[in-house]
Amino acid sequence: MKKNKAIAVVIVTALFLGLLTFTAAVGFGPTGTGSAKNINTGLDLAGGVSITYQAVGDETPTQEQMNDTVYKLQQRVDSYSTEAQVYQEGSDRINIEIPGVSDANAILEELGKPGSLEFQLTDGTVVLDGSEVASAEAGVQQDSMKNKEWVVQLTLTDEGAKAFADATSANVGKQISIVYDGEVISSPRVNEAITDGSAVISGMAGQSEAEKLASSIRIGSLSLKLEELRSQVVGAQLGEEAIHTSLIAGAIGLIIVILFMILVYRLPGLVAGIALLVYTALMLVTLNAFDITLTLPGIAGIILGIGMAVDANVIIYARIREEIAAGKSVLNSIQTGFHKALSAIVDGNITTLIAALVLGILGSGSVKGFAYTLAMGIVLSMFSALVISRYLTLAFYALFARDKKYYGEAKERKPIDFLGRRKICFIISIVLIVIGPVTMGIQSATGNGALNYSLEFKGGTSTNVTFNEDMSIVDIDSKVKPVVQEVTGDADIQTQKVTGTNQVIIKTRTLDLDERNSLNDKLAENFDVDTTLISSENISATIGSEMRKDAVMAVIIATICMLLYIWFRFKDIRFAASAVLALVHDVLVVLMFYAVSRISIGNTFIACMLTIVGYSINATIVIFDRIRENLKAMGKKDSVYDVVNASITQTLTRSIYTSFTTFVMVAVLFILGVPSIREFALPLMVGVVCGAYSSVCITGALWYTMKERQQKKENA
Repeated sequence: MKKNKAIAVVIVTALFLGLLTFTAAVGFGPTGTGSAKNINTGLDLAGGVSITYQAVGDETPTQEQMNDTVYKLQQRVDSYSTEAQVYQEGSDRINIEIPGVSDANAILEELGKPGSLEFQLTDGTVVLDGSEVASAEAGVQQDSMKNKEWVVQLTLTDEGAKAFADATSANVGKQISIVYDGEVISSPRVNEAITDGSAVISGMAGQSEAEKLASSIRIGSLSLKLEELRSQVVGAQLGEEAIHTSLIAGAIGLIIVILFMILVYRLPGLVAGIALLVYTALMLVTLNAFDITLTLPGIAGIILGIGMAVDANVIIYARIREEIAAGKSVLNSIQTGFHKALSAIVDGNITTLIAALVLGILGSGSVKGFAYTLAMGIVLSMFSALVISRYLTLAFYALFARDKKYYGEAKERKPIDFLGRRKICFIISIVLIVIGPVTMGIQSATGNGALNYSLEFKGGTSTNVTFNEDMSIVDIDSKVKPVVQEVTGDADIQTQKVTGTNQVIIKTRTLDLDERNSLNDKLAENFDVDTTLISSENISATIGSEMRKDAVMAVIIATICMLLYIWFRFKDIRFAASAVLALVHDVLVVLMFYAVSRISIGNTFIACMLTIVGYSINATIVIFDRIRENLKAMGKKDSVYDVVNASITQTLTRSIYTSFTTFVMVAVLFILGVPSIREFALPLMVGVVCGAYSSVCITGALWYTMKERQQKKENA
């Protein structure tokens, strides 16, 4: 790179960073377009609209009808925000909380109407509508080859049976599409005339698809009608203090990471710091551009992402030092270092990106929101490392940094015998994993519950209290919550202010009648409230069974896709199997920590586990990439045993440095954050440590053990 071009690169990078920083901090125009203050925020940070619907009709709706309606409404409100919540209140009410909006009337009609379901011919002619479907259930039957297959069994009303008989008789061999709210959800082919009012839809990929289709048809066929009972604007659950402390934590963590990188890698460390600043500013601007709803866990995820974004730079600079130590020129070392680091960076990030895409497509609620943020972070971190870092490093070299003293060189280390200690490591891992189910079994047997599920998972009681004054969030946390906890004996308490009133919504574990009366008396005693203005209703979990199934299914499919990609890239199923086993190992160890520490399991639990999945697989790929490279270059005197030990030793610095920078970011967040974010940060710290341990001590050892056993079989 010539000096003129190098100067241009530095100037353009400085202007680009300045533009991004100005956009994120101030924005453009009177409304500050593009600024971080305009990022959509969740109920915990900014509040939103709370709408309560009541089912109306001659009969009380069944629990199945309520569950289906909650699930379908959850899918609908995802279009407003992935952080929106839908849950049952009492026996016939449904509550919807949508962050970032203040006009309930704009969404009442769409959310309140029953699903519009129609069976249509290919020319759009309506055969029957949802009201003519009596029931839809997922089931199993035998196909023509006597194999079991999942199907959806339909039972039609008398009117529907007649209409369907006429339509199917005239359209044998053709398709009849099932259309819900204008979207085709299935297009089964008519194999024969259906005249008895009972139909079977086959061709399902599995139980999940069959149950989802049946649920959609039931929703569309319900006679259940919803009408607005009340709507109100609710304030932020956590307030400005939570945002303020989290931003301070992020800034402090970022400064520590940049100083660490400069101390360790000298000039390249400074370049990494600039790239991290670009990444952070880009992340804030992109969140705004794509209208992604940001919650407190989301802020924590961005801060964690800063730590993980260091990883690509560490891989690159470690490679540059190795090349310098091998006697190559500085320029050649820079070029070769970026080239050799590319495969590990690309494979690691693409593997995680695959998981993010699957989670975004199949997940719902907070899972989908997390996936969006994760995917964005991956793309931006790769850009900052492979584009910003590369051009700045070459530019600084062209301007002044031609001496290797600016970069340092790797010291040759004697390979550590990690494989010789693999049995001990396997035993430690097995013990840590087993502690989890044993602890959960003991807790369950003593009546405490296997895990400490929060309100999001198990539901509870919502109490609406009208105070004599406008209580601030600080007052609620310091004065009201202790009184509530005295009655419930449980610290899992969520509160929301109703904007424009003195009302506060208090959500706790499920309270019986005596406990409700006791809470009312305590509130009257401490705050002189009018007990006649206190109302209570039991509420269902905001993370319902359908959402949990979606999340689990999304994670399983994402894991399978990652396995297939690693298998394809490394041409060895053992690499893929080892990576997935290490991933499962990290998740189970963190689950053990949740069980032992009794940290509350709520929305942040899902985000925590998904973060660990991405972090774990990325760390594993780096080591596998080095093993693959060294296997190709191994000589006749080398053994696979030696290659694996050498590969782990060569990447050990990367494993330590990346884990340290990530840990620092989360640790600062834990120290300065509000209590709810600490419950997210602490398990993440455990996950980071566990991920570092498994990548160094478990993954390579698993691959070697599998390969060794196969060779013994072949030689037997």
